[in-house]
Amino acid sequence: MMRFEGKIALVTGGRSGIGRAIARRLQNEGARVFTAQRGEDPEFEYVQADFADMEAPARIIEDVVTKGGRLDVLVNNAGLMQEAAIEDMSLADWQHSLAVNLTAPFLMIKHALPHLRQTRGSIVNVGSIEGIGCNPLHAAYSASKAGLHGLARAVAVDHGKDGVRCNAVAPGWIDTELNLEFIKATPDPDAFRRDIGKIHPAGRTGKPEEVAALVAFLAAEESGFVTGQVYTVDGGRMTKLSLP
Repeated sequence: MMRFEGKIALVTGGRSGIGRAIARRLQNEGARVFTAQRGEDPEFEYVQADFADMEAPARIIEDVVTKGGRLDVLVNNAGLMQEAAIEDMSLADWQHSLAVNLTAPFLMIKHALPHLRQTRGSIVNVGSIEGIGCNPLHAAYSASKAGLHGLARAVAVDHGKDGVRCNAVAPGWIDTELNLEFIKATPDPDAFRRDIGKIHPAGRTGKPEEVAALVAFLAAEESGFVTGQVYTVDGGRMTKLSLP
């Protein structure tokens, strides 16, 4: 299936993890894919950018449109996580998290909209189940991801009339390189994987490619009547109640 033949897609944070799986899926379905992140990308055309720099989004969009001639799909995937109790978190750290995880996607959308109107394009924000619930010490991350979900809804409401759709996905535990390294560093990796599998009705954790499949659907024309939604990709984790 070549749902993105002739289309230009931009994936922020597309060099690794979920972002790389999304970039590969879009490319495999015909898109010319650009990624944007702080370092080089040996696999895709890329723009180097620090998303803590509020001037970066405008430059990224301009660069991609100059090279590609258009923009059809924007995937806001880049983000960071800081762990700290609220009383221990500095204002600078809080603002840094919100800048990268929420303000940068807002600016990416702001500068992409004139081009997405022309192509009747699609935006997908990669949020998190922590935008719905929260793990300990993740105040800034949870708040920023909840905001990213809300941003998707707002864009859908305001720009549906322009032919632009915007949705969000909320992944749970996904076996990215970072998470796999975390498991390996635990005292008993096999036990950890068994235990974390038990909290998922699916009986396992997720794969980046499973998130990418949903993102591709939401970015494609076949989902043309789907906008303003937040889809969890969590193996049922948020649905399962704890034991009484």
